[in-house]
Amino acid sequence: MKKLFVLVLALVMVLSFAGCGKKDDPKKKGEGVMTHDQYVAAELNSEVTIETYVQAKQSWWNDKGTFYTQDADGAYFLYEMPCSEEEYNKLTEGTKIKVTGYKSEWSGQVEIIDAKYEIEEGSYVAKATDVTALLGTDDLIKHMTEKVSFKDLKIESSVDPNGKEVAFLYNWDGSGEPGSDLYFYASTNGVRYQFTVESYLCGKDTDVYKAVEALQVGQTVDMEGFLYWYNGPNPHITKVTVK
Repeated sequence: MKKLFVLVLALVMVLSFAGCGKKDDPKKKGEGVMTHDQYVAAELNSEVTIETYVQAKQSWWNDKGTFYTQDADGAYFLYEMPCSEEEYNKLTEGTKIKVTGYKSEWSGQVEIIDAKYEIEEGSYVAKATDVTALLGTDDLIKHMTEKVSFKDLKIESSVDPNGKEVAFLYNWDGSGEPGSDLYFYASTNGVRYQFTVESYLCGKDTDVYKAVEALQVGQTVDMEGFLYWYNGPNPHITKVTVK
């Protein structure tokens, strides 16, 4: 009888561990939740309900947090979603949340505002999609807010307020100082594009901030980040690798 009890207990433990290790399906949606296609098709200012996964956190203040989130089919930018600092700290990379808010747009960036959320079971961390070939095309916008990568780009010069050629600027016009947003240009196929290290997302003590401060004109780099939009593509870079 004792052996039977031990066997049953062992079986229960195995099944329990198997359930804990089960991966979440980021394509599966709960009842009443939009697919990404339905979200994209929704009218601006309409109420939307989505399930998504936190990929990065941009900032928190005044009991509001801003998040880059994504599921298997696309991304969602959550702007100033109400949450306490304690709740903000719990919303780590991969956390699954159900969000209801209003679809909005600011300078081209589609976002969800006035949102309410609840944490759900499941976890998913998206892999960066290589969008190098889409730079300068109309198809790039289809990847708005997604985790993306850029391969084999050449660092181009910027001009600071003193007329000196440099590899990056503090602020878009060079008016900033260490700790400000970093702006720099990189090119592929002879065409140059602007990239940003957003200081709220990646501050001056992060690896990517220091890497951009160390860039030299002419270097070849691979990059990762989030495809933010501000009157056109404004990638927020989170990783730079010099080749």
